[in-house]
Amino acid sequence: MSAPMNIGEAAKASGVSAKMIRHYESVGLFPEASRTEAGYRQYSEKEVSTLRFVRQSRDLGFSIEQIRELLGLWQNRRRPSRQVKALAEAHLQELEQKLQELQAMKSTLQHLVHCCHGDDRPDCPILDTLAQGEPVAVAHGPRNGLRPGKAAA
Repeated sequence: MSAPMNIGEAAKASGVSAKMIRHYESVGLFPEASRTEAGYRQYSEKEVSTLRFVRQSRDLGFSIEQIRELLGLWQNRRRPSRQVKALAEAHLQELEQKLQELQAMKSTLQHLVHCCHGDDRPDCPILDTLAQGEPVAVAHGPRNGLRPGKAAA
């Protein structure tokens, strides 16, 4: 069994910053560390492994609440894997929706950039569109008559 690590060592070993370790402790995602008599946090290899799990989950875009659920499933060896799969599939659907929204925003912005002359004239379709009260882009594509690939007059 390896010696306990301080927060800096645990941060380096797990890839999670000391600040985020403290945050995860404060929101109850990660249990508060044991402390030395001087008050320094101490982490075991098992706790560092849990921090790696959290980091990997964050890298995949899972929310704090989803990670809390994943941790519970990971620590429960009697759980059916279908629960894990269902959570991952739900997250995948969220990511797909976000991806569609980002693609619509990109398409609209590309069109606006294309339509802007970018010269000394004051008129600018980018600013004109931003000044409108309606949403510029949605998951279904651009609005307000703007269509990617069509130049503005």
